[in-house]
Amino acid sequence: MSEHSRYPYRFLGLVALWLMILGVAFATEGSPDVVLHGALQGSDNHTYREVPFDVPAGVNRITVQFEYSGRDEHTTIDLGLEDPTGFHGQQGLRGWTGGSKQLFTVGALDATPSFAPGPIQPGRWNLLLGIPNIRAPSKAEFTAKIWFGHPGDPAWLPAVLNAPLRKGPGWYRGDLHMHGAHSDGSCPTYSGEGRAPCPLVFTVQDAASRGLDFIALSDHNTVSQANDIRELQPYYDHLLLIPAREITTFSGHANLFGTTEPLDFRIGSKAVPDWNAILNQAADLHGLLSINHPIRPNDETCMGCGWTPAKPVDMHRVQAIEAVNGMDALSPTYTGIPFWQDQLNQRFHLTAIGGSDNHNAKVALPMPGGSTAIGLPTTVVHASELSMKAILDAIRAGHVFIDVQGSRDRLFDMVASAGGQSAGMGDSLSAPAASSVRVTMNATALNKAHAEIVVDGRSFQPKENLAIQAAQQELSFDWPSDGKRHWLRADVRGADGALLIVGNPVYIN
Repeated sequence: MSEHSRYPYRFLGLVALWLMILGVAFATEGSPDVVLHGALQGSDNHTYREVPFDVPAGVNRITVQFEYSGRDEHTTIDLGLEDPTGFHGQQGLRGWTGGSKQLFTVGALDATPSFAPGPIQPGRWNLLLGIPNIRAPSKAEFTAKIWFGHPGDPAWLPAVLNAPLRKGPGWYRGDLHMHGAHSDGSCPTYSGEGRAPCPLVFTVQDAASRGLDFIALSDHNTVSQANDIRELQPYYDHLLLIPAREITTFSGHANLFGTTEPLDFRIGSKAVPDWNAILNQAADLHGLLSINHPIRPNDETCMGCGWTPAKPVDMHRVQAIEAVNGMDALSPTYTGIPFWQDQLNQRFHLTAIGGSDNHNAKVALPMPGGSTAIGLPTTVVHASELSMKAILDAIRAGHVFIDVQGSRDRLFDMVASAGGQSAGMGDSLSAPAASSVRVTMNATALNKAHAEIVVDGRSFQPKENLAIQAAQQELSFDWPSDGKRHWLRADVRGADGALLIVGNPVYIN
């Protein structure tokens, strides 16, 4: 969050209400921009009080955290928000939560339920306090902390709104590509007699029932689903909902994660001449961008689905490739793995991820030629915690493998060591010529499968046996370094040859 100047306020001559505004000299990511303090007493019972604060130009979100004392004496303070249009027939009332919420946000595109999203006008705003009960001899003090958001802020700010759902490092399982009513996702109607745009809650409920830890809601060229996320996230407190969009153009699709800010996708227009213009916008928004299903047709059967930019693309601005879309890893025609590996061979460190591309939350199993079930495949991320920022940071870092068949329990890790140093998937390792790199893999719930090693896109056959014979097993082999640049990764295949795991590479030298 950028630094903000001190905002002055004056004492209000309200009966039994004093008000002091504390400016913030050094705003940080976690500190509020404005802090309001006030007091109430018994004579304020059954009254309303406006507590003003000024919003500067350039703000597109207001987040309020409200606390007060006196609850042990049954003091109750209800809470609302007024914008500068004033309270004229509720014209300026942006929402009223009563006493049900002590933390809420109002943004240009989304808001906490009971508040209305919309433009954030600069000027004098008011917290509206309703006092349904305060006993005659009682006194109460309140504090309101207020954060201002600005265009370009990532969706995980302010931090007060985005506490981790689970603390501590671990492997977190998710689906990074799906569609609902906010684009072209549909499902059978309640009667079963037709089809309709599928409400977002069905997607979230299905993901929760499948035991996923996170999902990215990636409708086409829109983030209107962000308002629904505000309603659903508090209830689904074990499932992280990441706002995303599928940037859908005539020459390819890409997912942009972690921002709800506007992005112009109209390639060929004066403002957006090519994909590089889109990538520059995405970088300014601090989002993570992946190229989706790159080896798809780009014709009347799937217009714009394949990656076919007319001009060279600066791949340094791309962070990930959707190497597995739905069940395409089983298809030599549509699998995105060769495209991804081609980028690795061009020395771009791009993370392989997967996404179901689900368009029907009611689908329980993959449908031939139709929608793939949510969580098939599953992207498994080793992150410092279950939060939006931590998940996206871990994807950027390449600490990821793809569970192609979307199991609930398969785990796979790989660490390469040389010269007293180690590197995991996505990390880099130095290994001079004539040295040996020790590669260690740990597999869980992959018994009767076997690991396959890929170096620079070609199969490498170590002399060690890489068959997995137990529910939990460690495998190791040595790889001879020639001191040059390489990337090394591992896949896991079942006894029938089916691809089970796609691992990300360790980058050597």
